[in-house]
Amino acid sequence: MEKGSESSMMEHIETAAAFVRTRSKITPDLGIILGSGLGALADAIRAEAVIPYAQIPGFAPTTVEGHAGNFILGHLQGKAVVAMQGRVHYYEGHSLADTVFPVRVMRRLGARVLLVSNAAGGLNRQWKAGDLMIITDHINFMGANPLMGPNDPALGPRFPDMSQAYDPALVALAEQAAVAEGILIRTGVYVGVHGPSYETPAELRMLRGWGADAVGMSTVPEVIAARHMGMRVLGITAITDMATGEKIATVTHEEVMAVAKRIEPMFVRLVKHIVKELPL
Repeated sequence: MEKGSESSMMEHIETAAAFVRTRSKITPDLGIILGSGLGALADAIRAEAVIPYAQIPGFAPTTVEGHAGNFILGHLQGKAVVAMQGRVHYYEGHSLADTVFPVRVMRRLGARVLLVSNAAGGLNRQWKAGDLMIITDHINFMGANPLMGPNDPALGPRFPDMSQAYDPALVALAEQAAVAEGILIRTGVYVGVHGPSYETPAELRMLRGWGADAVGMSTVPEVIAARHMGMRVLGITAITDMATGEKIATVTHEEVMAVAKRIEPMFVRLVKHIVKELPL
């Protein structure tokens, strides 16, 4: 849905938030985005409301396997949360304004922290499929930015700072949680591409040369929008395949989903520990 002028953007956000409030009176402190094959964390949430995206004004539908398309409000580890069980992507034909719209609604509902997750290809030659990575920084190689167009000062500044897009204190907390849970954790840079085709070997070598450790087709726009609105961000990537570009290896969405499902129990355990320790 085209959001139109800067004045109508806030109107659309408020309309969606008002609808959600008719289904749940929870004021969330934490927003969670569950990426490809990582939706089972939703089962750990003591849900008060599960709202299909199709019912929420302004929300685009999900069309990709592994993205259920539900907005969940409830409690996780004693914290009030709002979770996206699946996301919409730029490559599905939506504008970036549409892809980040749920994040803006999360913030309007009260969430001050965003925990975003994704499945991605591993560019770092020292890693392997099945690893988890805490995102410390990102590269926007999507060819667009969700903040393009008129800026509404009620949402955030015209030129938001991105020098610490991923909150260092939250990164440290996540690393400590991984140690406590006995989980091997990586830290690194995520590069966002718009997809939907997977990258060529030459493109993968280029991205690795830029200093990226993982490549995926989401997350970057959501993080930009979250920071625009003053949210603190923590990002977790499930490395589902190795995409170093050094040897010709095909990859399919089905294979990515299979590895994500294998990682899922470890991911759920890590996130539950992080949420328990979050100072909200």
